[in-house]
Amino acid sequence: MSYSHFQGKKLFSLFSLWYNLQMLDLNRIRRDPGAVKKRIALKGVEFREDRFKELDERRRQLLTASESLKSRKNALAKETGIRKKKGEDTRLLEEESIAISTQLAGVEDELKGSEAEFENFLLDIPNIPLDSVPEGTDASMNVVVRTWGEPIQFPFHPRSHWELGEMGKFLDFTRAVKIAASRFALSFGAIAKLERVLMNLMLDTHTQEHGYTEVVPPFLVNSASLIGTGNLPKFKADLFKVEDVDLYLIPTAEVPLTNIHRDEFLQADDLPLKYVAYSPCFRSEAGSHGRDIRGLIRLHQFNKVELMKFTTPEQSADELERLTRDAEAILRKLQLPYRVVVLCTGDMSFSSAKTYDIEVWMPERGAFMEISSCSNFTDFQARRAKIKYKTGDERKEFVHTLNGSGLAIGRTIAAILENYQEEDGKVRIPEVLKPYYPQSDHF
Repeated sequence: MSYSHFQGKKLFSLFSLWYNLQMLDLNRIRRDPGAVKKRIALKGVEFREDRFKELDERRRQLLTASESLKSRKNALAKETGIRKKKGEDTRLLEEESIAISTQLAGVEDELKGSEAEFENFLLDIPNIPLDSVPEGTDASMNVVVRTWGEPIQFPFHPRSHWELGEMGKFLDFTRAVKIAASRFALSFGAIAKLERVLMNLMLDTHTQEHGYTEVVPPFLVNSASLIGTGNLPKFKADLFKVEDVDLYLIPTAEVPLTNIHRDEFLQADDLPLKYVAYSPCFRSEAGSHGRDIRGLIRLHQFNKVELMKFTTPEQSADELERLTRDAEAILRKLQLPYRVVVLCTGDMSFSSAKTYDIEVWMPERGAFMEISSCSNFTDFQARRAKIKYKTGDERKEFVHTLNGSGLAIGRTIAAILENYQEEDGKVRIPEVLKPYYPQSDHF
């Protein structure tokens, strides 16, 4: 594997007709580019209004010229046919047709380049935050929505999960480095089993109690799938790419799940569609540093259960609330204290229009840590992946996509180890998991 070296111009030219310039609602931008610029600026990104107008106008001029030349060429062909039947001279018409063909080829080459340039510009524009998102510049301005449970007050100084794992000899980071590289982990025994147990708990909860359909997706995806979700071209440095093949290891199951319905028309009566999938996730985590690179928090490879929804625009706000509650249900079953925060505009992801982070309490650091992000992407991903639905009156509209972790398994293990630890370094088994460990009360 190698880090991605994405050849943007070549790929965007290849997909220019496929995307049809639908990354954002162009009519919305044309109607009020100033308002769009203002909302995007809240994400800390500059929208170059003048450049948009220049590229948009140039492309439309070339489209008009191309259609005009095609129309004239068709008219000449028709007139040539009529005159030939009458036995009349068609030499001048044929010469004009040849000249127009040459001119048309030049215009279409220029149009192809103009569309590719416009697409490159649009692909770098993030999704527009919803009006309900609080304004702010960074995580310090996120807003706590609710909390659940009380953080445990230990009569001793709590250990970190990596200390507990190494004490119990069920986590080994040193040998993982020997096998792979830094920021990989080996799990043994009861904690290796815990990965599997948590995966089953999460999948069973979401399928049996929350109505999701379980999916086993590919763990390798092509570049079109990553463009559809907004991972490419913006975040190419965070991806692992297969050399000489158009395949990437998935950074999250969100990518294959979103692309299940790429280039499809869904039926309004079938929405919302709800999928859940377990997958390993692979991220280069370019630029990550600090204490979060210790232990299980920010690995290059980790396991996660992902929730995915396709909805109508009218459903998506309510479905985001339900999706977030579905993810919270796992932490409640595990009796882990947590809080839900709504991210401010400056802390949101590139593709999101609104995001709730679920943060679990970590005793060793004495603070909350993100364990799930639940986002409404509105029609941003659907436009890139061309996913529409047919309304009752047969209109075709873009769906809204939503997703969230339900949950990140490695971080859930870290939270269990720290919240259920005892002074001697042993870790109690949460009540909901005891049927999986009938011979012991501790890992």
